[in-house]
Amino acid sequence: MVKPTLLVLAAGMGSRYGSLKQMDGVGPNNEAIIDYSIYDAIRAGFGKVVFVIRHSFADAFTAVFNKERFGGKIDVEIVYQELDYLPEGFSVPEGREKPWGTNHALLMAKDAIKEPFAVINADDFYGADAYKVIGEYLSQLGGESNHYCMVGYEVNKTLSENGTVSRGVCEIDEDRFLTSIVERTKIERNAEGTIVFHDLGEDEALEENTPVSMNLFGFTPDYFAHSEEYFKAS
Repeated sequence: MVKPTLLVLAAGMGSRYGSLKQMDGVGPNNEAIIDYSIYDAIRAGFGKVVFVIRHSFADAFTAVFNKERFGGKIDVEIVYQELDYLPEGFSVPEGREKPWGTNHALLMAKDAIKEPFAVINADDFYGADAYKVIGEYLSQLGGESNHYCMVGYEVNKTLSENGTVSRGVCEIDEDRFLTSIVERTKIERNAEGTIVFHDLGEDEALEENTPVSMNLFGFTPDYFAHSEEYFKAS
């Protein structure tokens, strides 16, 4: 069985939050959320972690999140997302300053990952079971291609007591294949106890066990070719 890789998307600067939230301590010994993610990934059998960051905070980030921090129990590699890191033949449009987004960030790891891999956000907590489930699936794939997956969560277990949340509401078929993801914003439990979202103007209800995405996906490395073609076409 092959050891899968964990791709951590950490290039966001947390503009609304006001700092590098990926590095903030939240645990009893100042552990960051990333520490919990890597710990759970190691226990689930992942062999390498690849961080996508930006050069602007590279020194601060790599001083903290390095192989030594994780006890040498997992290989660590850094790749960079910058505005002008584009496929051959493409250039940055004049006046563009906004980052290219998640697909571009993922694409930055195409030369660093040659095995099945999972993708997570640096600032989200997924839970040990999620890494176990996706790790077991990815480790069985070996040299296979075009095998992709997503760990879903029941919406009732992803709500916040401190306001509304945005989630990707999933549709699945009878064989549990994912058929669509639609982002819904302002999801909460209303005064009557029903889970609703508001982004279409009026309250629309969601079943308690509606599957939602928290952006934990698994891919075989052939996905990078699809990712690049999608970027070129978009």
